[in-house]
Amino acid sequence: MSDGHEHNGHEHVPSRQRRRFPGISSRTYEHPADRSALVALRKLSGFDTVFKALSGLLPERSLRLLFLSDSVRVSDQQFAHLNVMLRDACYILDLEKVPPMYVNQDPQPNAMCIGLDEPIIVVTTGLVELLDEEEMRAVVGHEVGHALSGHSVYRTILLFLTSLAVRVAWIPLGNLAIMAIVTGLREWFRKSELSADRAGLLVGQDLQASMRGLMKIAGGNHLHEMNVDAFLAQAEEYEAGGDLRDSVLKILNVLPRSHPFTTVRAAELKKWAESRDYQRIMDGHYPRRDEDKDTSVRDSWRESANHYSAHVKSSKDPLMKLVTDLAGGAGDLGDRVRRGFGGFTNASPEPPQGPETGPSDSTGDDQPPRDGS
Repeated sequence: MSDGHEHNGHEHVPSRQRRRFPGISSRTYEHPADRSALVALRKLSGFDTVFKALSGLLPERSLRLLFLSDSVRVSDQQFAHLNVMLRDACYILDLEKVPPMYVNQDPQPNAMCIGLDEPIIVVTTGLVELLDEEEMRAVVGHEVGHALSGHSVYRTILLFLTSLAVRVAWIPLGNLAIMAIVTGLREWFRKSELSADRAGLLVGQDLQASMRGLMKIAGGNHLHEMNVDAFLAQAEEYEAGGDLRDSVLKILNVLPRSHPFTTVRAAELKKWAESRDYQRIMDGHYPRRDEDKDTSVRDSWRESANHYSAHVKSSKDPLMKLVTDLAGGAGDLGDRVRRGFGGFTNASPEPPQGPETGPSDSTGDDQPPRDGS
C-alpha cells in the first residue's frame, strides 16, 4: 500500500490531514489483557486452521447472506460518506484489504465486526443517525481496529456460544459448561473493546470527538444538555463511590455485558490519550506487525499481570482498596469486611462506644441498590 491517496484502486481523500501508521501492529493499541490473550492464541500451532474449520458449524455464512440480502452494503453508490471513512481508517491503520461494511435498519445504536474467514463490519441506522462525521469516524476506526486485531473470530464464536447456551438451557451441566466459557470470553471481549476504542482514536485523532460519541451512546443526541467533564466525573464517582456491597454489585452488573460501561470506556480512553505511550505512537514510534512473530507470550502475560497489579493499587474502588491493604499486611480482615458490608445487615446501629472499648461496627437497614445494566 502506497503512502499516496490511492487505496485499493479507489481515490482516498481524507477530510483533513491525519497521521498514518504504516505497518502498525495491533499490539500498539491493544489493552494488556487483550494483547496477552491474543499473543498466546496466535502462538498456538494450527489455531487459525482449527477455527476456520469451524466455519462450517458456525452460522457465519448465514450471517453474511443475511446482511447481503437484508441490509445496505456501503460503497461509492450507497452511504458514500461511510465508504470514505472506512477506506480512510484502513489507510491510516495500513489494513490492506478493506472489509465490507453494511448498514442495518435498527434504531438501537450499535456496531460490530464479525467473521471467521474474513471480517465484516455492521453499523446500525441508529448509530449513523446519532453521530456526526468525526464521531462516526472514531467508531469506524474502532471496528477496523477489531478487524486488524483479529477480534472478529472470537466475537463470532461468542455470538455462537451465547446462542447455543440458550438452546441447551434444559441440559443443566451442558449449559453450565458453555456459560463458563461465555463468561470468560465476555471478560476478554470487554478488554478488547478498550483496545478498539484506542484504535478509533488513532484513526480519528480527535479525543473530543471520541468522548462525544461515547457520551451520545450513553445519553442520546442531546449534546447541548451534556458535558464531557461532568460525564468523566461520573466515571470517577462510579469507581470510588459506595462500600464493598457496591463493589460486588459492579461485578454482578458487568458480568453479562460484552462491553464495559460507557463512562468507564471514556475515562480509560482519556487516560490512554494522555499517556506517554500514545504520544510515542503519534511521533511514529510503535511496534510493527512484521515483528509480531517474535513476540514473547511470557512477556505479554507479565505485562498483563503488571497492569492489573498497578490497576488494583491505584484503584479507588472499596474492594480493590481492601485487597491492596490486606496484601500490604494492614488491618484485620474480619473487621474490614464487617465494616465494608455493614449495609447488608438488618440490625439497628449501635450507639458509639467510649475510647476504652473502641468504635462499634456501623450497621443499618439500608437496602442494597437495584441491579442494573
